[in-house]
Amino acid sequence: MTTRLEHDLLGDAEVPAGAYWGVHTLRAIENYPITGKTIGSYSELVRALALTKQAAALANAELGQLDRTRADAIVAACQEIAGGKLHEQFVVDVIQGGAGTSTNMNANEVIANRALEILGHKKGDYAHLHPLNHVNMSQSTNDVYPTALRVAACFAIRGLLSAMAGLREAFAAKAEEFKDVLKIGRTQLQDAVPMTLGQEFSTYAVMLQEDELRLGEAIALIREINLGATAIGTGINTDMRYSKLAIDHLSRLSGFSLEAAPNLIEATQDCGAFVQLSGVLKRVATKLSKTCNDLRLLSSGPQAGLNEINLPPRAAGSSIMPGKVNPVIPEVVNQIAFEVIGNDVTITMAAEGGQLQLNAFEPIIAHSLFKSIEHLTAGCRTLTAHCVRGITANRELLAERVRTSAGLATALNPHIGYENATRVAQEALRSGRGVAELVEEMGLMDKAQLAAVLAPEVLTAPRRPG
Repeated sequence: MTTRLEHDLLGDAEVPAGAYWGVHTLRAIENYPITGKTIGSYSELVRALALTKQAAALANAELGQLDRTRADAIVAACQEIAGGKLHEQFVVDVIQGGAGTSTNMNANEVIANRALEILGHKKGDYAHLHPLNHVNMSQSTNDVYPTALRVAACFAIRGLLSAMAGLREAFAAKAEEFKDVLKIGRTQLQDAVPMTLGQEFSTYAVMLQEDELRLGEAIALIREINLGATAIGTGINTDMRYSKLAIDHLSRLSGFSLEAAPNLIEATQDCGAFVQLSGVLKRVATKLSKTCNDLRLLSSGPQAGLNEINLPPRAAGSSIMPGKVNPVIPEVVNQIAFEVIGNDVTITMAAEGGQLQLNAFEPIIAHSLFKSIEHLTAGCRTLTAHCVRGITANRELLAERVRTSAGLATALNPHIGYENATRVAQEALRSGRGVAELVEEMGLMDKAQLAAVLAPEVLTAPRRPG
């Protein structure tokens, strides 16, 4: 393998001649063999880094700090990377020391070496365009990295919201399909009062819609960035006009309305917005897992369980029990939820662990946050396509359970009194006979009265006055 010689404060090092990354990235490769997952595997993060560097170059050129020739080359390289090229050159492990410095160095070097090619020079010929002097001008890891994380989170959340909307629409479609299917509701796993299966499924759609709104609120905080803060928030080594210009350019390039944090020193050390976003992701995961628990329970059986609904079969369920089919899609979403809840704990501890003017643990925040978003997005899409859309109802079984349920006695309280209703319910449980049959037999109500009181629209909604 041919190499080129590069130099840093530790001395000389041989870098693969074809690599767009350089000596600083090489040190990080050697130092952090942690997860085997590189920053290049998070495409939103790489794109956000490129857009941040592009915005900085445009601002520096506009202020006369960076000559147009170099600025144009940097911009062209950033545009290629933001468009999907060279992501494989972002080789630093996502978990790293240095508060993200290695990620920033990796980006600087890849952009610089591609810009050198655009200018007609060889990789590593930094006398013409330097990763730190030019690509990193007016910047520090401490404002570039958190800014890129926030922009990347905006990109990633947009995908999650789309996946959640698709799942919500699938549940809403099932709610419409099952609106005429009467069943017995349950509290504490015990029979309660009648409802429709459509009402049950509509709640899952509403739960998702609520979380979509909460994510939108969390993203509003994420769009507040500290670009221009440089090392600790004082803006050292920048033109006083730089921060606003760079943020304006980044807003235009990213398509998001980004704003400068009111206090850049506070914003450079505070990870509260990431904690809040992670908390909302935990909320999404928790409620999604509860929904999957319900789907597994409602489909349990088919002979010794509830067996109210059928989930589409996706795989053989056992290597020993022939014919067994398991609720594998809800199960995988449950596991995603467990992971997201754990990631939230990690993000919380990392945010708490920061000291003084900088939080050194943003790499683990980034890794945990993007895992949560990525896996929740995939989980919602999988649940939609491979489970919810194919759910069917066991209508005859549900109708028979309503007919024989002692829970119907609750609807008769206002007409025959609590004591009589209790007597009817106990006899229904003892004998297995229907509530309506027993009430008529006891002379408490006639058929016409029972038909009016036990009509589905009466059983599943508040009564009309009179």
